[in-house]
Amino acid sequence: MSEFDGFAEFVARIRAGDATAADALVKEYEPLVRREIRLRMIDTRLSRVYDSMDFSQAVLASFFLRAGEGEYELNEPQDLVRLLMTMARNKLASGARNLLNQKRDGQRRDVDELALAQIPETTETPSSAIELIELVEEAKRRLTDEERNLAELRKQGKSWEEIGELTNGSPQARRMQLARAFDRVSKELGIGVDE
Repeated sequence: MSEFDGFAEFVARIRAGDATAADALVKEYEPLVRREIRLRMIDTRLSRVYDSMDFSQAVLASFFLRAGEGEYELNEPQDLVRLLMTMARNKLASGARNLLNQKRDGQRRDVDELALAQIPETTETPSSAIELIELVEEAKRRLTDEERNLAELRKQGKSWEEIGELTNGSPQARRMQLARAFDRVSKELGIGVDE
């Protein structure tokens, strides 16, 4: 992050879709996200199905999608760390719930071991900042005009109260409308771990 004048500029460039800023964020914070996930991934049933990279990619993809639309208020690096750690814990909990919902357990094999062995190993990391930026652009295209307008107003730094006034709606309703839109688009794009 040293190449940026300050944290505010860094966040502004991430919101603008700057690949250099996105790459810097991944290099700086992705190890923290993976460590948080590994520390909390104590259930062996979960670790047999998922890897910490699965969750960290989902966290970063969700972050870039929502940050690009101005959803998060990040004033200092600690805000970003807290947000990413919370997102990591939530993705991990969601993965665990999905595992339980599928009634998987450590005794049952859902994957043919031979087929799994033929899948090539990958060393790719979410530091493919360009792919994340493209994912954000695709997500924007999937929003309705009204949702895109809400996201644009938020990106401009408008408060939810101002957005409510400008769009003739309540601040809470508009905030929830945009959050539901992001959830819908995230599911459509497969951003998440078995969500």
